[in-house]
Amino acid sequence: MSDSDSIRAAPATYLEDEKNLHDADVDDSKGTKDAAITNTHVLEVDHNGFEKKAEAVLEIGTNEEELARLEASIEVMSIERAVVILKQLAEMHRDDQNFPSDLLHEINDFLEDPSIAANPDMYPKVIRAMKLEAVLATENSPYVEVRVNVDPTDDPTMPVSTIRAWFIGIIFCAIGTFIDTLFAFRNPSISIGTNVAQLAAYPIGTFFARVLPDWRFRFFGEHSLNPGPFNRKEHMLISIMANLTFTAPYTFYIVPVQAMTQYFNMPFAFERGYQILISLAVNLFGYGMAGLLRRFLVYPSSAIWPGSLSTVALVKAFHSGINEPVKGPFNRTYKASREKIFLVGMIVMFCYYMFPGFIFQALSAFSWMTWIAPDNVNLTAVTGIYGGMGLNPWPTFDYNLSGGSGLYLPTYSVVNQVAGLLVAACIILAVWYTNTWNTGYLPINSNGTFDNTGGSYNVTAILNSKGALDEGLYQAYSKPFFGAGYIVYNMWAFASYTAAFSYVFLFHRKDIARGFKGVYRSFFKHDEEEDNLEEDIHYRLMKVYREVPEWHYLLLLILPIAFGCAAVAGYPTNATVGALFYGLIMPAVLILPIGIIQSVTGIPVALNILADIIGGVINAGHVNSFIYFKCWAYLSSWQALSFVGDLKLAHYAKIPPRITFWAQIAATFVYAIISSLEYNFIMGISDVCTEDASFRFTCPYQTSFYSATIFWGVISPKKLFGPGQQYNMMLLGFPLGFVAVGVYWALRRKFPRSKFLRSVHPVAFIMGPVTTATPYNLAYFIGNLYLNLFSFQYLRKHYLAFWAKWNYVISAAFSCGIAIAGLFIFFALELPKGGLSIDWWGNNVVGLGCEGAGGCPRLPVPDVGYFGPAPGSYS
Repeated sequence: MSDSDSIRAAPATYLEDEKNLHDADVDDSKGTKDAAITNTHVLEVDHNGFEKKAEAVLEIGTNEEELARLEASIEVMSIERAVVILKQLAEMHRDDQNFPSDLLHEINDFLEDPSIAANPDMYPKVIRAMKLEAVLATENSPYVEVRVNVDPTDDPTMPVSTIRAWFIGIIFCAIGTFIDTLFAFRNPSISIGTNVAQLAAYPIGTFFARVLPDWRFRFFGEHSLNPGPFNRKEHMLISIMANLTFTAPYTFYIVPVQAMTQYFNMPFAFERGYQILISLAVNLFGYGMAGLLRRFLVYPSSAIWPGSLSTVALVKAFHSGINEPVKGPFNRTYKASREKIFLVGMIVMFCYYMFPGFIFQALSAFSWMTWIAPDNVNLTAVTGIYGGMGLNPWPTFDYNLSGGSGLYLPTYSVVNQVAGLLVAACIILAVWYTNTWNTGYLPINSNGTFDNTGGSYNVTAILNSKGALDEGLYQAYSKPFFGAGYIVYNMWAFASYTAAFSYVFLFHRKDIARGFKGVYRSFFKHDEEEDNLEEDIHYRLMKVYREVPEWHYLLLLILPIAFGCAAVAGYPTNATVGALFYGLIMPAVLILPIGIIQSVTGIPVALNILADIIGGVINAGHVNSFIYFKCWAYLSSWQALSFVGDLKLAHYAKIPPRITFWAQIAATFVYAIISSLEYNFIMGISDVCTEDASFRFTCPYQTSFYSATIFWGVISPKKLFGPGQQYNMMLLGFPLGFVAVGVYWALRRKFPRSKFLRSVHPVAFIMGPVTTATPYNLAYFIGNLYLNLFSFQYLRKHYLAFWAKWNYVISAAFSCGIAIAGLFIFFALELPKGGLSIDWWGNNVVGLGCEGAGGCPRLPVPDVGYFGPAPGSYS
């Protein structure tokens, strides 16, 4: 016997997350190749050992019942059917970075050698392995991340639309909207997050199930105050409602920037009627498009939506009823339940966050190199967190600063973003040090708008009484100038649009064709049997529920426009309602490409910069027309994809589509009304949206929105990018996006088995500096890389059962602990009259020197008193 010609069993590679397998023995006399599977293979485990059995079950992300079902399915599946499925699987996942590359290569090797399928008795283990892959593809999810969190079963009789679920969900929506909108004006912002709602909903729902009587009545069906135990579908319904509202609405940009004196100073924006109408218009829009995108972004198994998995994991933790022991680090077996780990993780993070969040704030922005010489301009520019590029190998001890996405985004996504950030940082430094575009006279990474003296740009100095650009005033005052970071960020944003469009065309056009084929079948061939690989088991389970009629979504394309027209025409906005209509053309073209990117990688591709350019050309010099155009051109796609992500949550949880639809509508109405009634309170806080603001309410997002509005809407792209204008070269970003993806596509076709190229994602690379936009930098993301490498590349590879049980639960626990700690710090310590603060070096050092000022210019203003072209000479 020899092992020189051994091959690996593909499913073992997949089931054990690409673990190394033992080589197979080969029969020299027959040249037989076969694959041995390690003793932890799920189908050959020693069932006498409970812990080994539990670990093996977790390695494919299933329970024992599902394991038995898989074994039964393998026995009845024919080789011919397995080959058909594997061919489709190989084609569908050829360019899918979430699908293990080793597994894909082994499937291709099997398909390329027909003698294996033709002689099953000679290759029993290989045949069994290939059948198992085919079964997993049709009866579960092809992705281990999904299998460890989502059960491939459903109980259609389980109550969902219960009185207690609606009551808890609506109350949570109101509370979450108020708090998250408030904290969205803070730097860094603090979001409660869906996980807090999930945590609080469980004991409340369980309490209601214990104490409420079973009073029944009929109203569009039978209802009960207490239909039984609080279940996972009710829990997820509440989570979906919270997911819509536990964030700040887009109007938190629009209303303050229009209303406040340091921005555009438009008094009508303080009126409640306007705030409510514009909030309803903005927040309701997107549902119509979301309904049309289900075939492309919800039903396919490749649409993972990585960010949703921690939400699913937490619900599973509370309702699974299974507490299997798992082998983990230090060669120990861990028996703590998911619920216990969640509670411990939340409490630990709550206590810990008190230090970077309040007691020792330098731990958050750990810009330790700038503390050596706080006034050193170059040191701050390179290493500073608040005032530079954040090139610091360990910039924070604050989980909140990095956002925690390293625990749920795939490694290739995180690594590509970090690589893009590093390249962008080098470009920004080169632009700043060469004084390109006069950036040397300004802070390197500011998102502000400056005049030719280096001061903040006073936009009111160039506007007439109607809020439009006055050319004479503009010539007498100054051109707008922008920091190197903001300029380079925009260049990468330009590249991201062309890259996303070309990437989806080159790599996902067949997926889109399958989606349109499904739409065609849904309208014209209702009874046609669908291929059981085109949509996964979760789609097939959802087919038992009635779908939402298409006219519901059509109505939601019309209603928000009516609210928007009322807001624009009913108040002295000096804008035309036409902006609402032609603003919809851009998302209609681009929403599908960017939706595919987000559903696969977890990285959103926002259309805001593209909307800036087009809106600026159309509405040059008219502030509000530009704002409304941008709102519809950009936000409609953003909202639609947010709603689609929630539809995927419901898809995973098997919540009937009609119930999900009405839950989303109710939550959005609460969201819009509560947030709109809150703005005047926030804008009345002392020194809000200034550097002197209490509680760090310095409004970084509003300032960026204001800068973008000046950049694109008031001055207009013609004065910025026209022939001979100072920012004309920034337009090179558009063709660079095409070129980058084209080169990558050519390399992938030339080297189809390259693991390195398969791990590269050009859109994720380009989106790195766009996602972490100025004034943020690498320091805000490097922690995600460390977390991800430890979680996905160490724990997952060495202790898959341990990782599968706890990774997503810990992600939810940490986010929840930070949110609760943030609320406690703000409301209990900082907000009360004479609020508590700790005056010591650990809190004050972050405000010293250039770092505390948000960066310092490298060059002094010339003796003539200004830099750039002389006033009056602007072409």
